Amino acid sequence: MKLVIVFGPQAVGKMTVGQHLAEQTGLKLFHNHMSIDFVSQFFDYGTPSGKRLVSLIRQEIFEEVSRSDLKGLIFTFVWGFDLQSDWDYIEAVSKLFESRGGTVCLVELEADIEERKKRNVTENRLLHKPSKRDVKWSEGELVATYEKHRLNSRPGEIQKPNYIRINNENMEPEQVADLIRERFGL
Repeated sequence: MKLVIVFGPQAVGKMTVGQHLAEQTGLKLFHNHMSIDFVSQFFDYGTPSGKRLVSLIRQEIFEEVSRSDLKGLIFTFVWGFDLQSDWDYIEAVSKLFESRGGTVCLVELEADIEERKKRNVTENRLLHKPSKRDVKWSEGELVATYEKHRLNSRPGEIQKPNYIRINNENMEPEQVADLIRERFGL
């Protein structure tokens, strides 16, 4: 069982890379907006109820997948490196899979904010992430989060053996998926 956590700032290409990686490997993709956009039909993600439900859905998926005979799971996440709660979350999810014999692979994507603004309005993103269809709001949120939080790690900050950092600013998602697949033998 492999858990591939693809993380980086908004609109860096996590879901799109995950889609290609899923096609190449047969791993299932659970991108972060699958839970966020489902719950947001009832409660805004920023509310206590919204956050609680998103957390519950994700935890239940992780529990079931980690006990299953699936080959693995690709999960996307925006990791605020300045937030201890995000470090704790990644550690807890990793420990769950590792406690059941799984291997966790960490994939960090990076691209500058101007490139991410362009990607914020791509057809694939808007198709799969209904909450991003208000592109003016979405870009504002992208910029505000960039200004408020540190969304990429510092060199040497992640000390895990199964880790790769990729600047995918000038790469096609298929190329990025190829690098990930080769690096982790997926």
